[in-house]
Amino acid sequence: MNSHYTYLLLDVLSVAFPFLLSFDKKVAFYKSWKYLFPAMFIVGLFFIIWDVLFTYKGVWGFNPIYITGIKLFNLPLEEVLFFICVPYSCVFIYEVCNAYIKRDLIGANAKYISVIISLLCLVICILFYNKTYTIVNVGISMLLVIFATFICQFKNLGRFYVAYVVSLFPFLICNGILTSLPIVTYNNNENMNLRIYTIPFEDTLYCLSLLLSTILLMDYFKHKHLKTNLHNS
Repeated sequence: MNSHYTYLLLDVLSVAFPFLLSFDKKVAFYKSWKYLFPAMFIVGLFFIIWDVLFTYKGVWGFNPIYITGIKLFNLPLEEVLFFICVPYSCVFIYEVCNAYIKRDLIGANAKYISVIISLLCLVICILFYNKTYTIVNVGISMLLVIFATFICQFKNLGRFYVAYVVSLFPFLICNGILTSLPIVTYNNNENMNLRIYTIPFEDTLYCLSLLLSTILLMDYFKHKHLKTNLHNS
């Protein structure tokens, strides 16, 4: 296959199995689509705007060898599709974990994990305040974790952390391909230059932000729908 389709193929492969398994009777992920898709649209729009700005500022870029050349919002088509394929796959993992792991393995300890993550993010922001990707990405992650834990008090936070750890494995494999070829190139002057193989450490928190924001919104839409039905009944 022409190498210009590499990123596109990676997008397709990342979502293919989760999509096909969405009709599994125990998970029945397709029933959550009406809550998931609006959440993905809102979160995706935010991340695409972020992506456009960072591409313009030279925080990261894209290798023309591995992309089709088709652009949307001045981004490669494949990069826009990333914000559909990856959130879908990661939220699918979250739903699978909920369906097959009946007990909340972390429970009340989720708050302690949130505190640790928030403090780590704060220290990183202080130490690397002049690194654009680092401070924006880590800062958003910290605010999301604080919001989910202490403001909206998301009841499935422990389950989220389990799913997040599980989803990191395919996410890092995908990002490993993106950064090792490389398809996506990073300006190391704008990040900590701390890598997991070829992946910037910040990308692990990027995954957290992408997944947590989508799940929080999906949960909001689901409860809003249930309240409306209850009110109308």
